[in-house]
Amino acid sequence: MSNEILLSITAVLGGFVLLVWGADRFVHGAAALARNLGISPLVIGLTIVGIGTSAPEILVSAVAAWQGNPAMGVGNALGSNITNIALVLGITALVTPLMVSSQTLRREYPVMFLIMVVALILVLDGQLTRFDGLILLSGLVLMLYWMIKLGMKEKKDPMELEYEHEIPHISTGWAIFWLLVGMILLLFSSRILVWGAVNIAQALGVSDLIIGLTIVAIGTSMPELAASIMSALKKEPDIAIGNVIGSNMFNLLAVLGIPGLIAPHVLEPAVLTRDFPWMIGLSIALFIFAYGFRGPGRINRLEGLLLLGSYFTYLGVLYLDASPGLHGA
Repeated sequence: MSNEILLSITAVLGGFVLLVWGADRFVHGAAALARNLGISPLVIGLTIVGIGTSAPEILVSAVAAWQGNPAMGVGNALGSNITNIALVLGITALVTPLMVSSQTLRREYPVMFLIMVVALILVLDGQLTRFDGLILLSGLVLMLYWMIKLGMKEKKDPMELEYEHEIPHISTGWAIFWLLVGMILLLFSSRILVWGAVNIAQALGVSDLIIGLTIVAIGTSMPELAASIMSALKKEPDIAIGNVIGSNMFNLLAVLGIPGLIAPHVLEPAVLTRDFPWMIGLSIALFIFAYGFRGPGRINRLEGLLLLGSYFTYLGVLYLDASPGLHGA
């Protein structure tokens, strides 16, 4: 193994560690600052925490597109959504079954599906254009407005109390300090991660899309995995699932929109024939498992195992698709 590959792997691993910690510090500071400004815990949870856990994907996608690798950003967006549902919720449900009772989540499910349909319609022509990116990012603004209105209107939602316990109590000065530290770490770590990931893709002879769907997607989904497991262990299942639904909406609107705005390009055919169908299928499975048609929703351990199994099946499909490049490298 060459020194350059070892350095690239080190950059990716180090980038992931700094990315996860940077996202945590960003959320810590931003949430505390919002609390000190008098914003309700539910609004903070639905917006700031959602953006914070998606910050790694957003920054990596922007850096990849800026450096001429927009396919990695597209792979990161779709791969992170697949990873969030199948890997993150699969593992979380195996740790402890998830009971879901939030009315807010019931409202978010249909919005998540609407966003997926809009994103699919925009890319059905096989291209991610600047106009597509503009529509998706405009949708992000509308979604944030809707979430703020929902958070201000909703009373006595279980998520309100759960977020109340999670938001830190620190001074405004320290909140601003951690917010800035988090932003700097996110910017730095995303740069070195993308550099390492591009080098690995070139060395293995596989596409930026495959690297985005796998290595980058898994790494940038680590904040969601940590947040969901911790929330489940603290008996806050609505946050565990809410993190994933919120993150998936942010991924489609921001993480997929940014490559279109910065670097419009023709999509690889597999995006429409393989990745979008997997993402939509897993989203439907999550809806069936967790919605709760006759009372509170629930994702039990068997369903968690099915989700996890589907994730490894998807990785197997990606491996087979990437095999010519891997065997030729």
